[in-house]
Amino acid sequence: PLGTVNPGREVSPEVRQIDVYFTPTTPIPNYREKLGLLGKMAQTTALFEPFRNPVSVNEVRSCLNKLLDIIAEWERQSRRENTRYDELPKLWILTPTASQALLKGFKASPDQENWYRGIYFLGEHLRTAIVVIHQLPEINETLWLRILGRGRVQQRAIASVSALPVDEPLRLIMLELVYQLQSSLTVKREQELEVEDRELIMAIAPLFQEQLAAAKQEGIQEGRQEGRQEGRQEGIVQGLEQGIQQGRIEGQRSILENLLRVQLGELESVLIPFIAPLSALSAPEFTMLLVQLSTLSGDENGLQQARQLLAQGVLRMRFGQLDDRLISLIPCLLALSSEDLALLLSQLPQLSPQELFARFETVLGETS
Repeated sequence: PLGTVNPGREVSPEVRQIDVYFTPTTPIPNYREKLGLLGKMAQTTALFEPFRNPVSVNEVRSCLNKLLDIIAEWERQSRRENTRYDELPKLWILTPTASQALLKGFKASPDQENWYRGIYFLGEHLRTAIVVIHQLPEINETLWLRILGRGRVQQRAIASVSALPVDEPLRLIMLELVYQLQSSLTVKREQELEVEDRELIMAIAPLFQEQLAAAKQEGIQEGRQEGRQEGRQEGIVQGLEQGIQQGRIEGQRSILENLLRVQLGELESVLIPFIAPLSALSAPEFTMLLVQLSTLSGDENGLQQARQLLAQGVLRMRFGQLDDRLISLIPCLLALSSEDLALLLSQLPQLSPQELFARFETVLGETS
């Protein structure tokens, strides 16, 4: 009379993905020490679940389900192969902040004898910790976790990264990852970007400039070496060009192409000639262009706006502020075939405004 009894009820778990599943291989003590707290977490097989916003109760439960599924999988494999595992995997839930109610609800408690403040462990058998990033001490050992925080915590972490030597491998790896993060954020429409995300896009722009400068310097050094080997001055020039191309054109060109494809569905032929010159923009200017393009719709109106933005961009690169006369040339610029447009843009750095006007008058005269 108290309810319904259903013996043998099946549970059908949904398919879930672990954000980061890490399996350690050969230990490299020096590298692990450089990673600080993150390196300590990576001593065993681990599940990393980072959250951009404060983690919720349901999200913690979902993470625990993933861990328990993995543990069950390990146990089944151990029985099949008649083997034993040394240590079960751990779950690290990374969240910018967490309420006391959430921590108390999961009976999460600190272990400051062995770990920094801001890390709260659930019961021993649950193999889980909640890392509250904004509570971590601001020291080098926590840098690679604090950079996953928000607002000022993340900004100060980025400032710490920028203070590292330019040739520091971890700094270079972080820049590549942040570049990918910037690309992901700028693909979102501007109205969907939170204020902190927009601030992040602008905060990392100076780091891109340093990366480009480092690539340029590396190109110069490679060029000098080649110049010494071949006894030609062209080696220096080639090295310089290679550094610039690798640091700026290749990286930014790829991002610009991908963004245009995502926003517009396909890369129209008239847009292609603009990509190479605009890839040479400085990091802040390039970032602003990405933000502008990320707000466009995927219809014909968005395509027309993209044409206008790219045309304005190349003219502004050459002439600075655009007056009404230069703006009036944009429809003529967009009316050219892709071949003629590519040729004109390759010659644009050598053209004065008067020569550009004369060039369009000639083109218009021929087409008429």
